[in-house]
Amino acid sequence: MRTFDQLAQALADGSTTSRALIEDCLARITDPAGEGTRAFTKVHVDAARTMADAVDAMRHAGRAPSRYAGIPICLKDLFDIAGESTAAGSRALADAPPATTHAPVVQRMLAAGFIPVGRTNMTEFAFSGLGINPHYGTPLSPWDRASARIPGGSSSGTAVAVADGMATAGLGTDTGGSCRIPAAFCGVVGYKPTARRVPIDGVLPLAPSLDSIGPLGPSVACCAAIDAVLAGAPPTPLAPASVAGLRLVVPTNLALDGVDGNVGEAFDRVLSALSGAGAKIESLRLPEFEEILAVNAKGGFAAAEAYAWHRPLLATKAALYDPRIRMRIERGASMTAADYLDVVNARPRLIASFNARTRDYDSVVMPTVPIVPPRVGDLQEEHEYNRINLLILRNTALGNFLDRCAISLPCHRPGEAPVGLMLMGETMGDARLFRVAAAVEALLR
Repeated sequence: MRTFDQLAQALADGSTTSRALIEDCLARITDPAGEGTRAFTKVHVDAARTMADAVDAMRHAGRAPSRYAGIPICLKDLFDIAGESTAAGSRALADAPPATTHAPVVQRMLAAGFIPVGRTNMTEFAFSGLGINPHYGTPLSPWDRASARIPGGSSSGTAVAVADGMATAGLGTDTGGSCRIPAAFCGVVGYKPTARRVPIDGVLPLAPSLDSIGPLGPSVACCAAIDAVLAGAPPTPLAPASVAGLRLVVPTNLALDGVDGNVGEAFDRVLSALSGAGAKIESLRLPEFEEILAVNAKGGFAAAEAYAWHRPLLATKAALYDPRIRMRIERGASMTAADYLDVVNARPRLIASFNARTRDYDSVVMPTVPIVPPRVGDLQEEHEYNRINLLILRNTALGNFLDRCAISLPCHRPGEAPVGLMLMGETMGDARLFRVAAAVEALLR
């Protein structure tokens, strides 16, 4: 994986061209031995080549719209692209009317000169953290492909595309961990911003109260650059914080429950390295975690808000849904208005309580996912599918409910099973979190 800065320098000094970068990505996507047919639901071959030639001409004339212009990206199949249907990984929307305009986040990426090579596969309607899709196939985690491991979801295709060099970076969405989980399972960086910073217009919703849009990429700096574009801010150089003196808190409850040996060993190794570099690490019980689980016991925002959106579509096309996804959506039908208001009213109280408890720390630190990617074949039975799905969403979903920014960094050694380290920052503390994450990333490397 090559970073934005590496590619920007190569483009600037003429050692490569945007057209060459695009052709390399397209070759990887169409490689019959690769994951391209499962990672992408649509490939923009002609458009990508045309845009690359245009960017190369603009750069030659000194008119490139940004230093990152010409870099290939991919877009999760939730984003409106003018002239195309937004299928959201589902057959139920395969014949949906084409979008008339780009989603604002897509328009912002285009304006900065990034070139989409295609739409990436995802969990149907983004309603699972596993990444399994029976309609378009399931792209596999880069680790142990012979055993067919899940990629994580719901931004499964984006993570696999980045890990395999089919795009340099990509856009995903994150309602309960859908950028961070696939990043952890595929060995890349995934970012969930403070939701309000990035517009969600033109993005097919799961639960608008929780939905956020974030990047997946090869480095923290790459994700920071995309995040700035998505938020309508100019990208600025990322200056890492100093590890020495960082105040980090590790939860003693819930977040470490059920951690497998691979994850536990990698997590302990990271904490030891951080402590050795001068970070101050404290262990603390965070009771809000269990309270959030209790508040969401009847389905929470996701079930209620997803059902509200899907109800008319289910009335005519329920048979086209993956039954496991349909069941999760239909759970919202049993929630009463009082149930939903209980969640709405509990959220600000829990946010305030958590903010007060963690205000003296630079980040909350925990494993992104407590296990390494399981095999696709082991998740076919409904009970196991649901059990593992809840387990891998457990840690990441806390940040969405608490309205926090959070990032997942790969923290395993080369050759080991992929493990993600999650850093959770403060609400609207995105700039600070990127600096902290860059420092941790540098230490791990």
